[in-house]
Amino acid sequence: MSATPLAALARTVEPQLMLRRFLALDAAVTGANALAYLVLPGPLGRFLGAGTGLLLLLGAILAVYATGVGLLASRPHPPAAGVRVVVEVNLAWTAVSLAALALWLTPTTAGAVWTVLQALVVGAFAVLQHLALRARQLNQV
Repeated sequence: MSATPLAALARTVEPQLMLRRFLALDAAVTGANALAYLVLPGPLGRFLGAGTGLLLLLGAILAVYATGVGLLASRPHPPAAGVRVVVEVNLAWTAVSLAALALWLTPTTAGAVWTVLQALVVGAFAVLQHLALRARQLNQV
């Protein structure tokens, strides 16, 4: 993805603002998932074919993660090391989600589709954040 499509997606050509927007969007989406898992574990569990305990655990983990990513996004200049951690965690989440689906989860059809879609979204966040961080670093040279 070149800088032009990345800038169009972020609606800015400023790498620093791109990075903060992709982090903030990640935090918002992750926080919404956390809230849904924490508030509706029973109905979502039945729909997705996942246990209530698993959804509550994931909701708690995602709430903490979303808070951390949100705090990082709120910084005027998010530290590169923190952004790299977010990128790596997002890539790990993507890989583990797909591996879990293939190896041990037995979701409903909706749950299988959800698992793949959320893995793709989280992977896309990782790529966008990495590219925005790289653009910021190139812009500072």
